[in-house]
Amino acid sequence: MPGKWKRWGWSVILLCVLYVLYTAYSIAAFAKVNELFRTDAAIVLGAAVIENEPSPVLTERMNHAIWLYDNGYVKKIIVTGGMGDGDSLSEAEVSKRYAMRHGVREEDVFLEGKSKITEQNLQNAYTISREKQISTVTIVSDPLHMKRALRMAEDLGMDAYSSPTQTSAYRSWRTKLPFLLREVFFYFGYQVQA
Repeated sequence: MPGKWKRWGWSVILLCVLYVLYTAYSIAAFAKVNELFRTDAAIVLGAAVIENEPSPVLTERMNHAIWLYDNGYVKKIIVTGGMGDGDSLSEAEVSKRYAMRHGVREEDVFLEGKSKITEQNLQNAYTISREKQISTVTIVSDPLHMKRALRMAEDLGMDAYSSPTQTSAYRSWRTKLPFLLREVFFYFGYQVQA
């Protein structure tokens, strides 16, 4: 009997490991999905700011959203993200200023400046999109963040498409691997609570 339980325990561990590996693979594979459809707006998921300027991660997200706007893929940009500890401006305010410095018209940028996490970014941006009669959206974030973000957007009822940054600040496996492991952890967490 003890041998049977031991085999059963190892089987469960093996299944868990395989599931983690499959999830990591699916996140990495989805990172390459870039749906360049014309939508009403881009939703840029928040990231840190440094001395009232976008961090390298946020800069790349904004650059991609601005490229989508300049090339006619989106008509508006919804910037998201609240205020971090020690900051005097929210991530969204910094993003809006950056967009306007790069030629985006002020009336084409909508601000969501209260959220702290991805799910809040999307929930609050969805509220704005409904208020502004925006029906289709393109989600912009780092490639490894896209699977979880799109799953959340779809669960909220958004008509959403994936367009990850093409020049992510996470370029080497040394920076990508911790991001991937973090995303696997958060993806599991979201699945459990969803």
